[in-house]
Amino acid sequence: MIQQQRFNLLLGVSGSIAAYKAAQLARDLMRAGGEVRAVMTPSAVQFLPALTLENLTRYPVAVGMFDAAVQSGGSWHIHLARWCDVMLIAPCSAATLGKLANGICDTALTTLALAVPPASLLVAPAMDTEMWTHPATQRNVDILRSYGVRIIPPAHGDLASGFTGEGRLPELSALVEVVLSVIGETTVQHNPEQHPANEPQQHSREQAQVQEPQTPPEQQPAPEEEVRRAVERPDETLQDAIDARKFDVELEFEALKSGKTLNTWKGKTVVITAGPTYEKIDDVRFIGNYSSGKMGFALAEQAAQLGAKVQLISGPVALATPHGVERTNVESAQQMYDAVMPHADTADVFILAAAVADYAPAKKHDGKIKKSDTGETMTIELQQTPDILAALGRARRSGQVLVGFALESEQVQEYGREKLQRKNCDMIVANAAGKPDSGFGGDNNTISIITKDGSMRSFPPMSKHECAREILGAVERFFAT
Repeated sequence: MIQQQRFNLLLGVSGSIAAYKAAQLARDLMRAGGEVRAVMTPSAVQFLPALTLENLTRYPVAVGMFDAAVQSGGSWHIHLARWCDVMLIAPCSAATLGKLANGICDTALTTLALAVPPASLLVAPAMDTEMWTHPATQRNVDILRSYGVRIIPPAHGDLASGFTGEGRLPELSALVEVVLSVIGETTVQHNPEQHPANEPQQHSREQAQVQEPQTPPEQQPAPEEEVRRAVERPDETLQDAIDARKFDVELEFEALKSGKTLNTWKGKTVVITAGPTYEKIDDVRFIGNYSSGKMGFALAEQAAQLGAKVQLISGPVALATPHGVERTNVESAQQMYDAVMPHADTADVFILAAAVADYAPAKKHDGKIKKSDTGETMTIELQQTPDILAALGRARRSGQVLVGFALESEQVQEYGREKLQRKNCDMIVANAAGKPDSGFGGDNNTISIITKDGSMRSFPPMSKHECAREILGAVERFFAT
């Protein structure tokens, strides 16, 4: 079994009946450790709405070259090509295969693919047997392989035409396995310093070994044994895949079938707090905590990418402002309260992820307190700081969604439920202090989402960006009620 690691992946979807499988493929790649962004050809959206992949990945989906949603930072296709570790095109139609082989950039997908290093491009063709075995198709496959592109051969099985033969998209678990195999063998990465400041720079690039290529990429097909095992797996029905993986996007598909708009974040005002607060003792000392702000910043980034108007109110942290987010910097609990409360009447969603100090010195000293003035001991009188979550719970208007966080050292879920009731919240995100992959500082978190209807969902350790996706997905359910 290949050990899970973090990676950035571009998923390309072209016009094929197998395009409907891309929704589950995106979910499986995310569960395998991928940060996934999607690009589709115009014909692909005839089989699968772009909105489905947009809601699953939490990123805008590029379909047209000039889509407004992806026009950020100039040459968006270059930025995305540098962002990704691997690009997987699945399914890849015969038309797209021919364009890739001949460098024809008339769609967003083929333009992006041309900007990705050939050794980082995986192509999974899917078409009827006659089209796959045609000399023109095989010539295009040979051309791409000569460039160093990795071709995942189609499987043998039932085809959309009603016939049986070679041309079927391999099983999704096989595609994921090949991706992980390629990720595991890759050591040459783009230099993260070349990323524009407004593009997301994820952990996989930061953790990877970076070295300059010594020679042009040679033909590097994916390991033959991996590919052979992948395409020879027993066929799996769509229902089997749903049952096996607990495919949890039924809400999205139901909304699509009923004609509802899924992008419920557009036009919403979301206020997010992040980081610690520093409570001044004197001019050189303060009471604070170990919060890094990474959880709140991940939430702000994801909400902005969904189309929300995000107001990020942050304590002292060393993090860049996510693209499309309006940021207010504060230091103390009182300053954070003063920055949050003016939004009480206008915001649609509050997510209070900041670690706000419960107490602050009753008296702030000017200058520096000298040891010679205090002796061997010093007593500091503390007073409670404003309770922002409770204040919003009292002042909230109908239709607002209020989310709080509960960081506890024991009885995490019990204390989380009690806090939800006491603060009049819709949802509490509970996590444990002092545990591995949980709480302050790190890139990962281990959360339980508790909602006012009494339900609770606990998650295994995952990145804070993945936690943010789950939290925002839970918030969306309140929009539908």
